[in-house]
Amino acid sequence: MLTHIHVRNLAIVDEVDVELTVGMTALTGETGAGKSILVDALGLVLGDRADSSVIRHGCDRAEISAGFDLHDNAIATAWLTQKDLDMDGECQMRRIINREGRSRGYINGQIAPMQSLRELGELLVDIHGQHEHQSLLRSPVQRQLLDAFGAHQKLLTQTASSCHAWKTTRQQLDALISNDAERDARLDLLRYQLQELEALELDSETIRNIDTEYARQANAGRLMDACQQALNRLDADEGVSAYTLISQALDGLNALSGLDSKLEETTRLLNETTVLVQEGVDALRHYSESLEIDPQRLEWLEQRTGLLHDLARKHRCSPEELPAIEENIRQQLELIENADQHREHLQEKLDHLEQSYRATAKQLSSKRNKAARVFGKDITASMQTLGMKGGVFEVSIKTRKDNSFSSHGLDDIEFMVSANTGQPVQPLSKVASGGELSRISLSIQVISAGNAVIPTLIFDEVDSGIGGGVAEIVGQKLRALGTERQVLCVTHLPQVAALANQQMQVTKLSGEDTTRTRIRALNEEERVDELARMLGGVKITQQTREHAREMMQQARITGSACRSG
Repeated sequence: MLTHIHVRNLAIVDEVDVELTVGMTALTGETGAGKSILVDALGLVLGDRADSSVIRHGCDRAEISAGFDLHDNAIATAWLTQKDLDMDGECQMRRIINREGRSRGYINGQIAPMQSLRELGELLVDIHGQHEHQSLLRSPVQRQLLDAFGAHQKLLTQTASSCHAWKTTRQQLDALISNDAERDARLDLLRYQLQELEALELDSETIRNIDTEYARQANAGRLMDACQQALNRLDADEGVSAYTLISQALDGLNALSGLDSKLEETTRLLNETTVLVQEGVDALRHYSESLEIDPQRLEWLEQRTGLLHDLARKHRCSPEELPAIEENIRQQLELIENADQHREHLQEKLDHLEQSYRATAKQLSSKRNKAARVFGKDITASMQTLGMKGGVFEVSIKTRKDNSFSSHGLDDIEFMVSANTGQPVQPLSKVASGGELSRISLSIQVISAGNAVIPTLIFDEVDSGIGGGVAEIVGQKLRALGTERQVLCVTHLPQVAALANQQMQVTKLSGEDTTRTRIRALNEEERVDELARMLGGVKITQQTREHAREMMQQARITGSACRSG
């Protein structure tokens, strides 16, 4: 639900701040006062195109912000959550338009592209009237309205799922067919690569052992020299060594240990040290004896290591990863060699998915045709009460026979209308005037209110070209719609305004050098005065006020009937 809108420096508006409530709100005022500016401002904050001409004269930028309560709008909340923009059931949208032509949009304080503003806006507000927001003319919207009326969501989900599976399999089959031309060359390459790798007959552990052995063989001389030097320093047959020095020190301390018991711990440690040194010497001598220089083995290891690293560079991996590369190549080869069988399997799967899709789409078409007859009858009946006597509304459904599958079925849906008796029905976009389109839209919204998901509806001059009893019926329909959704209506008819739950007055204030627009909510007595102005023009008499007061009283009775209905 739209909770507030703030506009600054837009057209002739210097600054207005409007708080909105549930139910129906009427926006009234003199012609030229700027009643539609609020609707235009809302369109801008929801992503409409704009240029610097909308900025108030003498100002550098225009700014519009709107707040929404999303506690009852799960779809918009899910959209925000997916974009990491959710804010505890609230949504703040903002648009800044600069004199230089630049425009910036924000969602919950985060900068957002215009496309995101438009996507979110379509989930929050639906604007109907004589301007570019006539969503009723768009074929996808017409299809969605019919499906919402017929409660086709389950079948639509099944159809979309079947379509996705069919398209995925179709792409796999097309890719397989397109690869036939390259198949032979690919086979030769894979077979050669596999032969190279299989010739190694190695696994990852063996490869690591070869690297270790090569490092030992290549440095065997250095290792032998280092071992001999270490042995000489630790336990030489002649001269001074670590073992000899420790033993001599230990002999001297053993002779004195009887004089001071504190030397016992030291002598114990030195005894353990001599044992450890001797064990280290034995291990080192054993290792040294195991070393040997084998030129032939070294040559073989060099060749093997060079081959491993060459293949690793070729396949852009480490030598230890070559066995995994070999297995991957083997699987690719098997897949290509069995391509004919795989292609036959995919074709069978595709045929089955096509049958499944067509069966589901056929069920959807059947339900759509049934819903279309009821929908058309209800809208036609509503048109008779809205100043379009003799008008006819129909839904044209043409089912495609080709393979142009879509997630919403095989039907091309178009709303058809005849606004006058005896005229054949034609596409809605070609024959309906702006006022007629708004009133047909009103009929659709009232009839579809129980199934629709967009919580806020705005009607701009829906009462164009009507008056009297028809105007009162329009007001009653808007009031009824306001029990299900939030409705904002720009109107010049007192019959419509009297039925609103809330009324706002738009006035144009002119000074010596400036003109500005003011919007304010009216209390009970102010509403009577405004309705009297709408009824009586410039001169307002007491009789006119009484008439206005009577309209308000009658509206309360009608409102109670709407709620109970």
